[in-house]
Amino acid sequence: MKRPLRAITAAGLLAAGSLVAVALGGTASADTQICEQFGSTVIQNRYVVQNNRWGTTAQQCINVTGTGFEITTQNGSNPTNGAPTAYPSVFFGCHYTNCSPGTNLPIQVSQISSATSSISYKYVSGAIYNASYDIWLDPTPKKDGVNQMEIMIWLNRQGSIQPIGSPVGTTTLVGRTWEVWRGSNGSNNVISYVAPSPITSMNFSVLDFINDVKNRGAITSSWYLTSIQAGFEPWQGGAGLGVTSFSASVNGGGSTTPPTTPPPTTTPPPTGSGCAVKYTPNAWNNGFTADVTITNRGSSTINGWNLTYNLPAGQQVTNAWNATVTQSGSAVSARNVGFNGSIAPGGTANFGYQGTWSGTYSSPTSFSLNGVACSRA
Repeated sequence: MKRPLRAITAAGLLAAGSLVAVALGGTASADTQICEQFGSTVIQNRYVVQNNRWGTTAQQCINVTGTGFEITTQNGSNPTNGAPTAYPSVFFGCHYTNCSPGTNLPIQVSQISSATSSISYKYVSGAIYNASYDIWLDPTPKKDGVNQMEIMIWLNRQGSIQPIGSPVGTTTLVGRTWEVWRGSNGSNNVISYVAPSPITSMNFSVLDFINDVKNRGAITSSWYLTSIQAGFEPWQGGAGLGVTSFSASVNGGGSTTPPTTPPPTTTPPPTGSGCAVKYTPNAWNNGFTADVTITNRGSSTINGWNLTYNLPAGQQVTNAWNATVTQSGSAVSARNVGFNGSIAPGGTANFGYQGTWSGTYSSPTSFSLNGVACSRA
C-alpha cells in the first residue's frame, strides 16, 4: 500500500516551520532532511530515498544519511483497518518515472541471472507499523504508474495491522518460514510474506521470492522487474524508525524467453469429461478469493479458452489475475490472457480472482469450457 496505489499529485508547499526539503533527484549528503510530500534524493550515486507521504496530510520528515534514512517526524495517524500514512523508503529501479542512477531496471524476469539484496532496520517501540521490503513487477517494462504485481516482505509487524487479502498458507524461503497472504488492493495484485517475528537484517536472493510468485501462477518469466524498495509503512507514530543500510544488485544474462503472442482462440475441448475444473475458495467476513484450475483431460491441445459459470447470489468479482474475468448478473466469463491460452493434453491453466459476498457463502457448482460442460476436479 504505497504511492502507486492511487493517483496523487505531489504537493509543492510545505507547512510553516517545516524542515528544508531536498529537490527531487538531488544528491544527498549526510543528515539531509526531507519533509516535502514526495521529496526524494540520491545516496551512493545508486539509490533513491523518498519521503512518499501519500496517505495523510500530516507532516512527515526523514533524515537521509549516506547509507539510509530515519523518520524524524511522523504526525499522521490512520486507523489500523485502513491504509498506512506513508511509505518512506529507499529503492533501486524506477518509481513513478523517478529512476535510480544507472539502474538496469526494468529487466525481464527471464533475463535475470541473479538478484541479491541486503537490508538493516532500526526499530522503535510504541508505534504501529510494518517494516516492508517491496518487489514490483509488470507485464511491460513500465517506469511510471501502477505495476500489476506487488510482492511485499513483512520483516516486522507491530500493532493490529495485516496484509492485503487473506492467508493462503506458509512457505520456506531464504532459510526462513513465512506466512503467505494473497489479495488485491483494487489497483494491483499483492502477495505478502510475513515473518513470524521481527527481523532486523537480512541478506537474501530477491529472485527466490520472484520465483515463488511465478510458481503460484501470479506472473510469468516474460514479466519485468521494475523496482525493489525497502522502508516502513507507519499507521500511528514511527519517529525513530530507520533503514541503516541497503544494497541491491540485479544481474542479467538469464535465459531468453521469446515474446508471447495470444494463441488462436476457442478450440473446443473434447466432449464429455475432456475438461475438469478445480475451484478453491477462501472466504472471510464479506470478501473472498478463488483459485481456479482448468485441466485438459482430452487428447488434443486447447488453443484459447473461455470458462463460463454462474456465481451464487450476492457474489461480485472485483479483481482478477491470469485471466480476463467479466460478470453480468450472476454469469461469469473468464478468458485466457496471452501467455496461458494453450492447454496441452494433461496440462492445466490457472487463474484467480477476489470478490465480495453477502448472505451465505457458497461456490459455483457447474462450469463450461468453450461451451462444453466440464467435470469437477
